[in-house]
Amino acid sequence: MQKEHSLSKNQKIIFDLIDKSGGPMKAYSILFNVQKKGIKAPLQVYRALDKLVEIGKIHKIESRNAFIACQNSSCQVSKATAFSICESCENVSEISNSKLSKYLSSFSDNSGMKYSKYNLEFFGLCKKCKSK
Repeated sequence: MQKEHSLSKNQKIIFDLIDKSGGPMKAYSILFNVQKKGIKAPLQVYRALDKLVEIGKIHKIESRNAFIACQNSSCQVSKATAFSICESCENVSEISNSKLSKYLSSFSDNSGMKYSKYNLEFFGLCKKCKSK
């Protein structure tokens, strides 16, 4: 269960925008959309984004360099995220799969490295695009 954090004014404005967007947003698109609310500098946006990722309210989609609201209340904050990304419509959804989580939490490679976090992105076609 995620611990509740009190958000700063900028964090709340940015989180609300991302949460309502319905899809990934890039930092400069976020900046453009929040300028009327007093957030004028890219650094203000990046600080808020970093904190929101750290506390698990949003995730970064690395391949898109974009941010999306966390949809999984039992998510392990920023330590364990996996997404499915449609290569056609670019729809992104957070994967919540207990078998995958269990496997990855104990995964180690041939060098014996024990991993502390992961950010996976799976690419394919969603149901809607497959049926076209």
